[in-house]
Amino acid sequence: MAINKKKGLFPVDIKAEGYLSLYDVTRPFISFNHRDLISRKDSSPTLHRKKLINAINHINFTGGSVFIHLRENDYGDDVYVSSFPAPCIDGTITCYWPENFSFTDGRYEFQNLIILDGLSVILAPVSPEDVADDHFTAPIPEKGYVLGRRSTRRYYCRNIKAELVQNGFVAEGLLIDFSGEAFRIDISPSPPASFHWFNEDGPATVILSREGTSIFTGLCRCIRCTRETAKKECVLSPVSSEIKRFQKKKARGSRMKLTPTPNISFDHPFFQKTISRKIKDLSVTGFSVYETAEESVLMPGMIIPGLSIIFSGDTVARCTAQVIYRKLEKKGLLRCGLAILDMDVTMFGRMSNVLFNVTDPNVFVDHKVDMEALWEFFFDTNFIYPKKYRHIHSYRSDFKETYRKLYSNNPDIAANITYQKDGKIHGHVSMVKAYERAWMIHHLAARPAGGKQIGLSMLKQIIYYFEGFYRLPSLNMDYWICYFRPENRFMDYFFRSFVQHLDNPRACSLDLFAYKDYPTDSAGGKTLPAEWTLREFSKAESPELHRYYRNASGGLYLDTVLPDHLPDGESLEELYARNGFVRRMNAFSLLRMDKLKALLVVNESNLGLNLSELLNGITIIINDSDGLTWDILTDALDHLVSVYDSPVVPLLVYPHTYLEERKIDYEKKYQMLIMDMQHGKDFIYFMQQQLKTKIRFLLKYLIRKYMKK
Repeated sequence: MAINKKKGLFPVDIKAEGYLSLYDVTRPFISFNHRDLISRKDSSPTLHRKKLINAINHINFTGGSVFIHLRENDYGDDVYVSSFPAPCIDGTITCYWPENFSFTDGRYEFQNLIILDGLSVILAPVSPEDVADDHFTAPIPEKGYVLGRRSTRRYYCRNIKAELVQNGFVAEGLLIDFSGEAFRIDISPSPPASFHWFNEDGPATVILSREGTSIFTGLCRCIRCTRETAKKECVLSPVSSEIKRFQKKKARGSRMKLTPTPNISFDHPFFQKTISRKIKDLSVTGFSVYETAEESVLMPGMIIPGLSIIFSGDTVARCTAQVIYRKLEKKGLLRCGLAILDMDVTMFGRMSNVLFNVTDPNVFVDHKVDMEALWEFFFDTNFIYPKKYRHIHSYRSDFKETYRKLYSNNPDIAANITYQKDGKIHGHVSMVKAYERAWMIHHLAARPAGGKQIGLSMLKQIIYYFEGFYRLPSLNMDYWICYFRPENRFMDYFFRSFVQHLDNPRACSLDLFAYKDYPTDSAGGKTLPAEWTLREFSKAESPELHRYYRNASGGLYLDTVLPDHLPDGESLEELYARNGFVRRMNAFSLLRMDKLKALLVVNESNLGLNLSELLNGITIIINDSDGLTWDILTDALDHLVSVYDSPVVPLLVYPHTYLEERKIDYEKKYQMLIMDMQHGKDFIYFMQQQLKTKIRFLLKYLIRKYMKK
């Protein structure tokens, strides 16, 4: 509907210009109950004509609307309707009536033009000179009046579904407007419910969603409601200024104040306006910001997708965050705390790198590493010892290429922390996504730097990093794995002691495996004896396997490798392939006369992805060793090792006593720690306490040593 009836007007297509806001469509005709504001206009602040014109043009530019205050002639009721202004160029204003509304039928008397800027009501006493069915024209008065200034700016909202639930009463509708203190919804009861069921004095749960995604859920109190029985406008406010998003931690993580001060920027989930706030303090789990009460837009419980954390002009990370609390710190100033709900591993690494550099400029997270310095570190710390090097020597080119890609492209299958000084690496920890729902630490080592012991410093950084990492849903870290040698006193002190402290193998388990290299030159192998069968693992064998493991260990290995449910979306194999890597896992059953004897888990990955090749070998769980000789087991293995390119593959055998009882030589033992990340907060607190104990012990030792001298 192109309209150009008045000289000097631009052509306007109301629908194409986007003037029809949600508020205008749902409520174009609304009762006006604020005559008291009009009566006070002579004592109110004024707005010059030029300012009025600029305000109207700004509304036109943003596709908004003004409101026309009318009086109904028959009964004297005041109403207001939304109207769409054309550009105000020559000192007159032309506004278009909403569809299905007629002013020319003589039913209404024109009163005022009203501009709502979300913070105040601006009244302009205009007198129309030309009124038509679809528009009117009026000169702009010399001044307007600023009435009823709000304590907090209000924003009109679009396309936000609202649901209100209270003790079996359910009503649905739309969000009309929002401020940091309260919001207004337009709702109707869902049959067979009636507003007679709704108790305005009691709390109600409100759910706000956009395109099916929840952006607010909270317990709210009703401030006021209109009196209609079929449809109501309700103004609501959260019952509490703080929500309990996570279980309370025994010790709060460190929050850091950065210089220069970082910002957050996001499109507000309710009204899609870009919002920017300065960060007061920041950690790997969340941050706090200040905002004025007048411009407050953060409400406890509100979820913000696509929030950017900006440092020195660059976007460090994008995340989904939730407002946890909103507190008045001093007059007119609010402090709001937000928790980071999710972000991808690359973004988390970039944010962690900024934070770690504040505490220690030598610590880097997911940073591009000098590969020559890394190789020197691996050899010097004896992680690549002579026997291991003999094993990887023949494919060292593939090994180097794997690590080049892993450390240069920052794929979302791995994370690493390094302590670097003067181009030399003194500490290193790396983690990879090992299974669909589990990540694994596959290297942790340190060496002194200028007489300073780096190991404890690295562990402190790991704990801090870990605090934020495990809670991110996109990483699918339901379990955390760490292999270590029993004779490793450092790992034993911190990790085994946590298992003993927790004393719950379903929360954190420790299984001892025998490690043995197995040659692949006999791939294909002999045919198994007639009563023996090797086939893909079936759920039919699961009860017997779980019964054995529950009694032998009670741990989490089977939950990790053979989960009941897989995460939605991209599989582990697809994720690795997208990043240019290989990762596959297949499980096989070895049976005698249809009775399960052993589970064989065939892990495949790029050569050297894990330095001990624990993700590129076969793990064997022997649930019934009766009649299972080493020869039969090797016959089964020979049918599986053909997938490997290396001359030998590692075997991990559980229980480790199987090889000892048959006098089969093996190289070493590995402890496999698996933790259910529901207990991640317990682990972090325990490690913090252990770290304090260790530091106190070292200080006492050094003091005694000094006193002796």
